[in-house]
Amino acid sequence: MGRYNSVSDDYYVNMNLNTEMELPQSRETVLHYFEQVKKSYPSMKNFCSRERGEFVLEEDKDKGEYRWASIENRRVCSGYVNPPNPEEALKQHALILDLVPYTLSMSPLDCESLNVMYGFDFIFRGNHNQLLADALGILPAFEKMTHMPGATILAAEPSIQFALDEECRTQCRLSIESRTSAYHVRMKEYPEEQLSVYFTARRYGSLQSGETFVSAMNRLADVCRDIIDNYIVENVLRPLQQTIAIS
Repeated sequence: MGRYNSVSDDYYVNMNLNTEMELPQSRETVLHYFEQVKKSYPSMKNFCSRERGEFVLEEDKDKGEYRWASIENRRVCSGYVNPPNPEEALKQHALILDLVPYTLSMSPLDCESLNVMYGFDFIFRGNHNQLLADALGILPAFEKMTHMPGATILAAEPSIQFALDEECRTQCRLSIESRTSAYHVRMKEYPEEQLSVYFTARRYGSLQSGETFVSAMNRLADVCRDIIDNYIVENVLRPLQQTIAIS
């Protein structure tokens, strides 16, 4: 069990590499790329083509732990749901980033952005927005409005975005996605749905001299690990987990 499974029902570590130019989409190029991925991860055997020119290779999902990789017109993605540890997911992402220059003719100049994203899902049957207000609180400037007679919270999805350098080339974003709608509140019927917390570290622009896709990703991964372990676990994930437990 991954160390973040103790603070959420599911967690996943994704990597996205966005390009300025369109990626090769020929049959031979796409299949060769995924064949190279499958050599390292033979259990990734489910291949499919989706809408808008997206190609996906993934493991079986029935175990609850699975890898996936995809190519879109201008994006290469890699993900691992419930990895035994984050390092295993990053190892997979590094393989993908090592492959793209040779199999997809990806140049360091063609990097529009690169990001590492951690997602944390909590299963909860109830009003997600009220849960967020109870667990994380509401801005003092807004709180009095929630005490108006008959007021019911329909949206309370806190988010923050900040840069780590003066040029704003490296940015971080923490966001939360509720899946409770006004219909659920009106009908007082709440399906068992996932409340999701996302933390993304992203760098913009072409790679610098001597920089590789893998080294750039590793720096973003270090940022994620530092902020998640020192800030998000205790101030966001555990309060959500504890509030769900007593609800």
